[in-house]
Amino acid sequence: MSPTTRKHKQSEHNSLPSQKEEEHHHTHDGAHCSHDHAHAIQDTTPLELTANQRFNWIIQGMDCPSCAGKIENAVNKLPEAKQVKVLFTTEKLVVDSDVDIRAAVEQAVKQAGFEIKATDAISKLPPAANHWKTFSPILILTALMLISWGISTVNTPAGQIAFIITTLIGLYPVAIKAVKLIRSGTPFAIETLMSVAAIGALFIDATAEAAMVILLFKLGEVLESYAAGRARRGVSTLMALVPDQALLVKDGNKKTVSAADLRPGDIIEIAPGARLPTDAELLSPFASFDESALTGESIPVERHQGEKVAAGCLSVDSAVQMKVVSEPGHNAIDRILQLIEEAEERRAPIERFIDRFSRIYTPLIILFSALVVLIPPLFFAGSWETWIYRGLTLLLIGCPCALVISTPAAITSALAAATRRGSLIKGGAALEQLGAITTIALDKTGTLTEGKPQVTEIEPVASINTESLLALAGAVESGSHHPLAKAILNAAESKGVTIIEAEHRKALAGIGVEGQLSGKRVLVTAPARLPENTLSSEWKQRVTELESSGKTAVAVTQDEQFMGLIAMQDTLRQGAIDAIRTLKKQGINAVMLTGDNPRAAAAIASQLEINYRAGLLPEDKVKAVTELNQKHRTMMVGDGINDAPAMKAASIGVAMGSGTDVALETADAALTHNRLTGLPEIIALSRTTHYNIRQNITIALGLKAIFLITSLLGITGLWMAVLADSGATALVTANAVRLLRIKSQK
Repeated sequence: MSPTTRKHKQSEHNSLPSQKEEEHHHTHDGAHCSHDHAHAIQDTTPLELTANQRFNWIIQGMDCPSCAGKIENAVNKLPEAKQVKVLFTTEKLVVDSDVDIRAAVEQAVKQAGFEIKATDAISKLPPAANHWKTFSPILILTALMLISWGISTVNTPAGQIAFIITTLIGLYPVAIKAVKLIRSGTPFAIETLMSVAAIGALFIDATAEAAMVILLFKLGEVLESYAAGRARRGVSTLMALVPDQALLVKDGNKKTVSAADLRPGDIIEIAPGARLPTDAELLSPFASFDESALTGESIPVERHQGEKVAAGCLSVDSAVQMKVVSEPGHNAIDRILQLIEEAEERRAPIERFIDRFSRIYTPLIILFSALVVLIPPLFFAGSWETWIYRGLTLLLIGCPCALVISTPAAITSALAAATRRGSLIKGGAALEQLGAITTIALDKTGTLTEGKPQVTEIEPVASINTESLLALAGAVESGSHHPLAKAILNAAESKGVTIIEAEHRKALAGIGVEGQLSGKRVLVTAPARLPENTLSSEWKQRVTELESSGKTAVAVTQDEQFMGLIAMQDTLRQGAIDAIRTLKKQGINAVMLTGDNPRAAAAIASQLEINYRAGLLPEDKVKAVTELNQKHRTMMVGDGINDAPAMKAASIGVAMGSGTDVALETADAALTHNRLTGLPEIIALSRTTHYNIRQNITIALGLKAIFLITSLLGITGLWMAVLADSGATALVTANAVRLLRIKSQK
């Protein structure tokens, strides 16, 4: 298997395939409700291609993010490498180059002391852990330590020699890796500090402690590796959701093929209890799917013919046939994995600060250790042996592992916890912003409401009947995916009205939608957008009555002649009231921004007990969010693409959606389950994560500060310094992993 190469000229490797349906900009009731119902998988490739080719590998042996930095340093020394990034969470190395750089990269990584394996875009699961390889060094060292201790109780000089041999056996692989890291551009690695400390301890006859230091270091590595594995477990579980094989139906025959061989348009059959290997469209009349792995929704969801279902979802009770809609490597699960990788690029400000701090922390501690060794003996007649010992102890405190991992471990765990509940957050920066939010601006249609309005009244003028009015409106709405258009078309279908598609259909920004039918111009628009004197006083009164009852009214005209009104009403999303109530408890104010008429907006806002601004065009929403953002940290929540400008104007944007329809590129976060209760959940998760990070930094720096003082005073020795380092790293990671167990946020 060879690494994936991605050539710049091959568009299929540069962006994910998009199967966008018609984008329909629709306006009703003064609302520019532009709605893009695009069943497309958005490209969330984490790194921009900077050369002609991209190569990917899987790296084994990384215990913490500082290991990722060591690998990047080694590969960056290659002149042909244009961009190098190690994605710690998914254990992937990504290198951009204009030439085939595979052999050089693999050699550089091996020289840095890490294992590297070729992979491709389809093979995602990490290899199974080798437990013997993990634990054998500790078991051997422990046995040698016990033997050495036993010998020392009988013969002290022989015991000293036994401890020296034990130390050298344990130190050999550590020292070899230290030399490799120094050559690859990482001189201040923990392996280097450990080697210097152990050799120094042997020179001052602290042989038992030197051996114990190596044993504890090895134990610490195993603990770090286990903790890192726990943090990655959620990602690995996600990878395992997609089966490797599929049952392809072709020319009436069925055969098992690799999921990598599936292409859009292929027909596959999913057995009861089996998972989808790719994003697919349901061809059977209806079926139930368990979508909990992607959306967090525990109750199976019934899907109907033509609806799309994401990869990884489970067919509950029947065998179904489905049409593939995504390219290999570009399904919903792949998109989430790409998002997790992208999260490492969008690091939180606090994480960037810790990273910069750790780069100067270790050299400063090394310098301080050297001064501790030299100054007391040279200037104050101190014992060389005593102060060398204390200096070596301080050297071990100089490892920044616990500090470096304190933030990314918490953020990775929080992002995985959010994903389990159907919330996708784009990285640490977005996660940090969520906790600081004080105001939420919400779109109405499709966000606070179901976005599936129903026609409630059809009121034609005296010269035509209800079927004719529906036929006129349906003619220009045909093919549209706007919620109001769908409501009109559904009403026409239920009444058996035949729809003839109008010609030259187009959206008129800020006005409505029009088309030509039998040579006559048909317009569907908000009554307020009609020319002056188009409506009689009676019809104006009727519009007022409908809107006062919380309904949305549209007017239909033919050659500028008013033909009648159609009224529709939407319903609140389930959980909307609970979500707003919880947000208020969190100290967050909510405001509804909508293009709908003020009366319809007031009806929804009164149910939620929130403020609102109505009759807004997209540019008005941007102004409203900008104004709010000047005084408060504001989140904009919308249905993705049509609210994109307002989302960008806010401190953070959140998209509502489900499965493959989530507009991930538009927003900083997305709720795949469409439950508004997810908003207070991710805000609470952000705040909990921020608290967890502060705890981790306190643990990391606090333990080092305590042992720095006790080491200078001679209270603690070398082996306690190693415990301070490995113990702090294990504690910090274990504390971060607790975020994975959070079931719900209130």
